[in-house]
Amino acid sequence: MNEMSTKWIGARTIRPDGADKVTGRAQYSADYNMPGMVWGKILRSPHAHAAIRSIDTSKAEALPGVKAVVTAKDMVSFPVDKAVALGIQDMRWMARNMLAHEKALFHGHPIAAVAAINEQVAAEACKLIVVDYEVLPHAIEIEDAIKPDAPILHDFMKHEGKPSNIAGTMVLKAGDIENGFAEADVVVERTFTTRPVHQGYIEPHACTVSYAADGRVTIWSSSQGQFMVRAMTSLLTGIPQSNIRAIPAEIGGGFGAKTIVYLEPVAVLLSKKSGRPVKIVMSRDDVQRATGPAPGSLMTVKIGAKKDGTLVAAKGDFYLQAGCLPGSPLRGPVGCSFAAYAIPNVLSTGYDVVSNRSKVAAYRAPGAPHGAFAAETVLDEIAEKLGLDPLEMRIRNSVKPGDKAIYGAVFGDVTFTETVDAIRKHPHYKAPLDKNPRPGVKRGRGVASGFWYNAGGESSVQVNITEDGNVVVTTGHPDVGGSRASIANVVAELIGIEHGRVNVIIGDTQTIGFSNLTGGSRVTFASAMVATASCEKVIGQLKDRAAKIWKIDADAVKWEDGMALPAGDNAGKFPPLSLKELAAKANEMGGPIGTQVQLNTTGADPGFATHCVDVEVDVDLGIIRVLRYTAAQDVGRALHPSYVEGQIQGGVVQGIGWALSEEYLYDKNGKVDNATFLDYRMPVCSDVPMIEALVIEIPNSKHPQGVRGVGEAPIVPPLAAIANAVYDALGKRFFALPMSPPKVTERLDAAD
Repeated sequence: MNEMSTKWIGARTIRPDGADKVTGRAQYSADYNMPGMVWGKILRSPHAHAAIRSIDTSKAEALPGVKAVVTAKDMVSFPVDKAVALGIQDMRWMARNMLAHEKALFHGHPIAAVAAINEQVAAEACKLIVVDYEVLPHAIEIEDAIKPDAPILHDFMKHEGKPSNIAGTMVLKAGDIENGFAEADVVVERTFTTRPVHQGYIEPHACTVSYAADGRVTIWSSSQGQFMVRAMTSLLTGIPQSNIRAIPAEIGGGFGAKTIVYLEPVAVLLSKKSGRPVKIVMSRDDVQRATGPAPGSLMTVKIGAKKDGTLVAAKGDFYLQAGCLPGSPLRGPVGCSFAAYAIPNVLSTGYDVVSNRSKVAAYRAPGAPHGAFAAETVLDEIAEKLGLDPLEMRIRNSVKPGDKAIYGAVFGDVTFTETVDAIRKHPHYKAPLDKNPRPGVKRGRGVASGFWYNAGGESSVQVNITEDGNVVVTTGHPDVGGSRASIANVVAELIGIEHGRVNVIIGDTQTIGFSNLTGGSRVTFASAMVATASCEKVIGQLKDRAAKIWKIDADAVKWEDGMALPAGDNAGKFPPLSLKELAAKANEMGGPIGTQVQLNTTGADPGFATHCVDVEVDVDLGIIRVLRYTAAQDVGRALHPSYVEGQIQGGVVQGIGWALSEEYLYDKNGKVDNATFLDYRMPVCSDVPMIEALVIEIPNSKHPQGVRGVGEAPIVPPLAAIANAVYDALGKRFFALPMSPPKVTERLDAAD
């Protein structure tokens, strides 16, 4: 589509959910209620690691007002020796995360659940459940979990033939790594650590569930995929998917972490047992203790280059915390860390490490920020040793179309150098920086780049013309990053009508065809592709109707600006027929107008981003402040620029928190010490500057509107960019995050 010809694609239209959200009319999962509803509460383990000898629920069940109690024995259980895959999840581990089986594996692990007439009675009943624990030694950190004498979480897990907390490995390689390093003129090897950080969504997990007398189940919950909720609930409860209707509520943030379930299957079991609808709402404390953060990491990266800056070898060892059960996002650091660079010799290895923490969940480009922190910091050091501009070195080593990525794909369009060049030419990068603005304060500037795979996948979109000639679009994905507004722009453009005449809604599992999760930077890419195909079919129907009215061949009709017109003089002389006119005649000319298209979409080019940041360090207090931030990213085509900018800015802010302040703190008993927003230090407005998003639009040739995924790539570079800026300010590199004030002062006092 010609960029200059568009009216609605690229317009900053009013967001369809905006008014409801700012006026409080939007319904989130905790807003749903039903007649006869009871409340669910979950009993959680007080221990970081303990065998469960027995659970006695009799006193709780006898408490007046209690309607049901469930434990793991009420849930479908899967043997540990055979994978039960659902997407990228393994239901063996999901079941054990939902309700503890043989052992409590972290402080806060769900042990049992109660349904009662109100929250107070349910909470009291939880206190009456008697659990006989055998407390076991625990391991919280990666370093402790991989020691030879570490307490083993799972007897069935082995690494190199021995019982181990390493649940699995992932290895990608190219060329000959030893010969590669032998060719290098400069080699830098460093070890890095990052801490687990929570996604920090403002809405806690909640659901309302009704198990009806006929065995039909209805679930209202906020998630990143109602079809995921249906499938996981079915597998964990044994109820057929055809009997489960999952209805998506508005979602108050997810960032990847609401791509799995914590409450819905438990609520279904309670509803089935009690015969009443059940509502469960997590407290913020529950969310922080028992839902998936991004993993912590222990990483060693070694990179070799020639004198002219050509990269010849790269080696990475990435240990990621999975939490208490297998499943850390190894493909993030292993596949992404070196992916933007044409390095002939690469060995990238990931280790999935279990420890007594809550099971990790996806967080925006899962695993990629970790690897970029390590790799981009080492690249910065190599550039300094060679006396090269760090951006110039990145451009020299960029992958090209036709290069084979380490993870196996062959690159099509590559727009990495455009993001680097956009920063290099930007006034921010060129501006002078006063490195010593006042006594006790130093300033520095840093850059870093990032890569994310992006994805397509299964999507369904239905387009229907209403009787009064307007358009209703139903999609199958929860709207996390502006997909409704973007699809409204696309449909208005294609149909040729005013944007206000298009209404986009999110269907539930019984009103729209299967659609995969909202995640992986896939939804706007995929849904725009499927919406385009739906619109094309609807336009075909409209042209057929006009042809019948005019009694000419449908090929002699064209569609422009929301009207059917004769395709040329030979087609005849007929007045245009508008969408409203055709809709009014629909029943006379064949019935309702509309169609649904379902596709497994392909052609998602990867995302590239390059960032530049200025920081200020108070050397006495150890406080790092971000002064200026510029983020360049190729988005293919910005269907709705405001949302695109917001995605980029949001990723940067989360990266700032990851780099400077966010981390889980544990006490000696393996208990989270900072499980509230008061103590868990996410950035607030005063912590961040205005963030300039450089939106580069190089259309993806494999997409009808040229779209590339946006949401993941912007969180990848900030950790390294900020660390490189701090080095520029202080002359000391930081290899551990977060760079919080105590750690900064400690590093400044170090002898090196």
